[in-house]
Amino acid sequence: MSSQSESSQSDIKNEHIVVAKPPKKDRTHWLYIAVIVALIAGITVGLISPELGKELKVLGTMFVSLIKMIIAPVIFCTLVLGIGSVKAAATVGRAGGIALAYFITMSTFALAIGLVVGNLIQPGSGLNIPVDSESTFASQSEESHAGLMGFIQSIIPETFFSAFTSGSVLQVLFIAILVGFAAQSMGDKGQPILDFVSHMQKLIFKILNWILWLAPVGAFGAMAGVVGETGFDAVVQLGILILAFYVTCFIFIFGVLGAVLKVFTGFNIFKLCRYLGKEFLLIFATSSSESALPSLMRKMEHIGVAKPTVGIVVPTGYSFNLDGTAIYLTMASIFIADAMNVEMSLGEQIGLLVFMIIASKGAAGVSGAGIATLAAGLSSHRPELLHGVDVIVGIDKFMSEARALTNFAGNSVATLLVGKWTGTIDSDQVRKVLDGKDPYVEVEEEEASSH
Repeated sequence: MSSQSESSQSDIKNEHIVVAKPPKKDRTHWLYIAVIVALIAGITVGLISPELGKELKVLGTMFVSLIKMIIAPVIFCTLVLGIGSVKAAATVGRAGGIALAYFITMSTFALAIGLVVGNLIQPGSGLNIPVDSESTFASQSEESHAGLMGFIQSIIPETFFSAFTSGSVLQVLFIAILVGFAAQSMGDKGQPILDFVSHMQKLIFKILNWILWLAPVGAFGAMAGVVGETGFDAVVQLGILILAFYVTCFIFIFGVLGAVLKVFTGFNIFKLCRYLGKEFLLIFATSSSESALPSLMRKMEHIGVAKPTVGIVVPTGYSFNLDGTAIYLTMASIFIADAMNVEMSLGEQIGLLVFMIIASKGAAGVSGAGIATLAAGLSSHRPELLHGVDVIVGIDKFMSEARALTNFAGNSVATLLVGKWTGTIDSDQVRKVLDGKDPYVEVEEEEASSH
């Protein structure tokens, strides 16, 4: 009997050993380091041996081709599920409607700021990156200017599935909108369809994540090619773009968002950022605002916003309130146009802005979705500029932190604003927390999770 009990106890122990899996390690910092090393190596090769650098440019082009391959399914899944989120949020009531109206207004404003700053500083001017006149992208671009009716006609695909094989992002967008609204109109019967698309999105983003691990190779080839063609000017211009982007994001957070928060609620943006300091550090380390989502929801409840309002605004904001991504998309687009000496009219810039508003939904928290959305926007409006994305690939990781931090700040401010406008916030509690009189204690989380 004793031997049986001992063996059963050992089995139980073995079971516990099998079940208790170690936490999955985050290895994204290795990718970050690899990109930095690849950039330095690319610059070095481009300066020492310009001809070799030009030959290595194909590595960057191949990487962009991989990104382009995944654009259609990314846009389709993101938009179908995004439409589902809109309806879900809108049906919750007043808080959902106010939140969505604010998200659309503020993200559009952020896109406009990116356009204004990009046109003022004109990053990329003088790089003279050549446009391949024999490129299929260039030929598509010529067809896209066949007048308004020609443009509208080009949005409608020949067949349902040809949208995914034609290379036209606008056709994919059209099909995604139809599928999204059709699934929602089916009610509960449409939920399995949305669930399927959700699983498909996870699969697509898994593939995208694998592709992103090739970013160091793409960055090396792209940087070697650009420096080989233009010399050290490329490094200077890319540095100007990064600096301009960080300054623009800083001004947007503490200037624009700070002013909106002060005017409508009377709260201080600097105190709010101090309260969320740990989350800002976490986002800076991971380059993703998604990593701080659970903590933001708990802290917003602690600060005095009603739980239902937090439950509506924060998750929806992560899909529809992407201020940092918006600024990035427009500034990067203008940089590429300037670098390739392709003039974009104000009408084209506004058209691109509208496309980015729609296509960027759901990009927050998904590493690499910003590059995919940028490529999608350029592919739909000025396809010949798509070759310039490989230059941005090299510095995308350096811009991702500011992008994620701005997205996060925008959502924290939005939660307080919607709480104020819907009367679901305790203003006295907010002031008490922001003044440090009722600090958020991490032990509360541990106790809650243990129960």
